[in-house]
Amino acid sequence: MTRVQYADEQVRDEILAVEERRRKALMSNDIAALDDLYDDSLVHIHAPGLIHNKAQLMEHVATNQAYLDMHRGPLTIRVVGDVAVVTGRLVNRLRTKEGGERSLGGPVTQVLRRCHDGAWRFLSFQMTPDGEREWPALASERADDENPAKESA
Repeated sequence: MTRVQYADEQVRDEILAVEERRRKALMSNDIAALDDLYDDSLVHIHAPGLIHNKAQLMEHVATNQAYLDMHRGPLTIRVVGDVAVVTGRLVNRLRTKEGGERSLGGPVTQVLRRCHDGAWRFLSFQMTPDGEREWPALASERADDENPAKESA
């Protein structure tokens, strides 16, 4: 049985490079680069809950050209065999359909797989937008805020 572990330095660097390519491709509307970065089985769930497959996401990016900037916070990367699960914060600066701008932030989960050619490709993406907290922070959550010893560098 393959166990879950934090990515070693090499895999972490590979995943961070793929994420940076994704970020740049979205901001420049580089559909060819996105086509190479996304697995054909991609499921992309946007912050408002809109679900796109790979072809729909490519159409969305090409049509709306919405991505102006993106900022990632620290990322946690866990690996199970040739699958990586990436979690962390994302803030997008987006062009609105009216021509203005808005920012949207929240936690993101991304799943990538190492393909037969050695390249990492995105299988899944889901962003949960920031919202109001319903319950107060748990003691363990407060401890994490005070002592962030999580793997994230």
